[in-house]
Amino acid sequence: MTTHTVNTVFNQHMSFTADIDGHKVNMDDPTDEISDNSGPSPKRLMLASLAGCTGIDIVSILNKMKVQFSDFSINVHAALTNEHPKYYNLVKITYKIKLAEEDKPKMIKAVNLSTEKYCGVFAMFKAFAKMDTEIDYL
Repeated sequence: MTTHTVNTVFNQHMSFTADIDGHKVNMDDPTDEISDNSGPSPKRLMLASLAGCTGIDIVSILNKMKVQFSDFSINVHAALTNEHPKYYNLVKITYKIKLAEEDKPKMIKAVNLSTEKYCGVFAMFKAFAKMDTEIDYL
């Protein structure tokens, strides 16, 4: 079984720094009055992790399919519940990409493979949120 460990240290005010395999990631709560806004909120980092996970999958799959693409970006929009503990219950991922018309079915296949089979972060999100995806072709 693979395990992961992240060490997180309190800085000051509402700021923490996580050490992830030697990469330092600052987190903060910009909505708190004593925050110094030194980093994104932990919840927003979850959205970044989701985008990164599915994006890595899609690039890998498109490369294996020998699909030429450019201008690839991922927008994740999520809604929080109103009551505590507040968590994301609605998430929409919009993939924006430029590729040839004949490669659009391959992009659809890559998104489906990522969201249904490979992206573990997407699988975790599905446990607590309604997930929706969209592809915008540039």
